[in-house]
Amino acid sequence: MAMRFIKRTTCIFLILTLSLSLYFCEKQENTTYKVVEINDGDTVTVVMEKFLGLIIKTERVRLIGIDAPELDQQPWGRRAKHYLRNIIKESDWQVRIELDVQHRDKYGRILAYLWDKKGNMINYLMVRNGYALVYTVPPNVKYTHLLIEAQRLAQEERRGIWGKEGLKESPSDWRKKLRGIK
Repeated sequence: MAMRFIKRTTCIFLILTLSLSLYFCEKQENTTYKVVEINDGDTVTVVMEKFLGLIIKTERVRLIGIDAPELDQQPWGRRAKHYLRNIIKESDWQVRIELDVQHRDKYGRILAYLWDKKGNMINYLMVRNGYALVYTVPPNVKYTHLLIEAQRLAQEERRGIWGKEGLKESPSDWRKKLRGIK
């Protein structure tokens, strides 16, 4: 009876040890994160922790340095979200996250630059192709010069929100006006 208990206990201990080893190996080697939701044109939800293939924790990630039109700013809010979805989809729903000085915003979202599997900065692509504006909030200014250049080129080429039927007001002005109504 005692021998059976020892064998069973040893077996359970080994299974737990192996499971925890796999969990910590997976976390250390995880340099990319799976995107599970596109919230809007500048926010996504990623898987932060998995255990034995099950999602344990997700987090919202706000793209640093950009401001995409709000979803209700039609048609550009939906277009920005759709464009971001296409970029992420082309990257097999995998992104690399790069933090700057401040890691979270006042809403608890992670603040990050996202990179696709080809090494392109997604924040840059959103601005360069006319689906977001530059929106710098110090101290997160690492790539401000790059984003400003992307916006200048998008404006010059009249891409997306800078085109003939472009965005009528900036997302920040739209939010201020909305707050004034409430």
